Amino acid sequence: MPAVRCARRGPEAKLIGMTNETNTATVPARTAGRLITIAAGTAGALLLWAVNDPWAGIDLAVRQGSGVQHIGPVAVAVTALLAGLAAWGLLTILERTTRQPVRIYRIVTVIVLLISLAGPLGSGIGLSTKLVLLGMHVTVGAALIIGLPGRRNCR
Repeated sequence: MPAVRCARRGPEAKLIGMTNETNTATVPARTAGRLITIAAGTAGALLLWAVNDPWAGIDLAVRQGSGVQHIGPVAVAVTALLAGLAAWGLLTILERTTRQPVRIYRIVTVIVLLISLAGPLGSGIGLSTKLVLLGMHVTVGAALIIGLPGRRNCR
């Protein structure tokens, strides 16, 4: 898909033409921005875990089969990182195959976020655990939905 070039950055940016070349300076910046977004979502979820599990004394546990599983920091971090990498992969595929990748990405990820909220609601043990787990899902989801596509320079 051809890349759009701008005459200058900022709100006064003008579309000056289409090209098949990719600006190599923006690829590392985009990659770094996306890695930072995934890290921020993970950090937000870990912060919620730290404030609620060890400090507030809320035992974050879920029903899994016939047993109960405690939610620890490793599970929180790995799950958030995997969600971030999956979202990045989806966005990359959409950028290469569709005309409106950000719009489609946001629609799909909002639907996935809403579906993911069923997990804590159905398996969380206690109201406080359910609320904390919902907060973690929304924190990571919001970071990925808003931050991963980045900002567009030309409009």
